[in-house]
Amino acid sequence: MSDQKTLKRIMLEMGTGNALHSMDYTRAAIRAVEDATRHSSLTMFRSLGIDPDTMQIELTLAAREPEKINLDAVSKALPYGTVIPKAVKGGLNVMDETSGHPVVIVNAGLVVRVPLCSACAAV
Repeated sequence: MSDQKTLKRIMLEMGTGNALHSMDYTRAAIRAVEDATRHSSLTMFRSLGIDPDTMQIELTLAAREPEKINLDAVSKALPYGTVIPKAVKGGLNVMDETSGHPVVIVNAGLVVRVPLCSACAAV
C-alpha cells in the first residue's frame, strides 16, 4: 500500500448572505460564508485526529458585482485550512423602493477537501 496523499472532497455546503442597507458586497459575502458554516460540523477532524488546517476550501462567491468583494476579508471568515477564493457573476440585487438602494444578496459555495492516503481515497 502507498501512503501517498491525495485531496478528496468531503463536503459541499451552500449559504446566502445579504447587506440590507449598506450595499456592501464584502459584508454580504461574509454573511453567506457564515451561513454555510453554520450548517456544517466537521466532527471527523476531532474523531479521526486530522489537523483541520490540512483542509483545502474552494470558496465560490456569486454576486451581481463580484469585483466589489474583498476576497481576503471573506477568506478570514473561515477559521481553518487553506482558502482558495473566487468571485463570479451571480447573486441578486433587489431594489428597496423606499431608499432607492438595492439589497445585495450573495451566494457562497464551499467545497472542502482533505488529504487522504491514496488507498483510503479509493474506498
